[in-house]
Amino acid sequence: MKLARFYPIVPDIGWLERIVPLGVKFVQLRIKDAARADIAEQTRRALAVTKAHGSQLILNDYWDVALETGADFVHLGQDDLRAADLSALRNSGIRFGISTHDEAELATALAAKPDYVALGPIYETKLKVMPWAPQGLDRLRKWRKAIGALPLVAIGGLTPERAPAVAAAGADSLAVITDFVTAEDPEARIRTWLRKVETK
Repeated sequence: MKLARFYPIVPDIGWLERIVPLGVKFVQLRIKDAARADIAEQTRRALAVTKAHGSQLILNDYWDVALETGADFVHLGQDDLRAADLSALRNSGIRFGISTHDEAELATALAAKPDYVALGPIYETKLKVMPWAPQGLDRLRKWRKAIGALPLVAIGGLTPERAPAVAAAGADSLAVITDFVTAEDPEARIRTWLRKVETK
């Protein structure tokens, strides 16, 4: 599969509804600390928005909600991967990506035969405290060689200015949160990203 180069991650349906109409073609809904019923409802709304705009929705963590709502993509952390029913996902045609932070996690991810592998944080990130040091571009290049043709997602501290070097190091897709969520004009920042990376 081919991933869109720009991969924004949003915390709720409100953000998704703001940015998808701008031309975003690949977006992750990452809801934290919400009731399952609310997550399912936001997922259904998100699917309606993304389908209307020819975009792809990736639901974070909640593989069971993906099965329930008919979402066709889910992103799994290592803890989620251990709990997820991968057979049920595959039988339903749901694709999945997996987060990795070290060689052991990469081996675990590859054994699950995901549709993409994510590596991060590439640079220091301010959104949340991370137990891992920045991975850097050299680690990104190493992951590129290790996974072959499997799509590679980079995440953590990415900006439009850093995007060319990250892509050159082997990232197929650039996952972004803080850079646009904290921007004075998030919509303008999204447009900057789209001009910078989706026209390459």
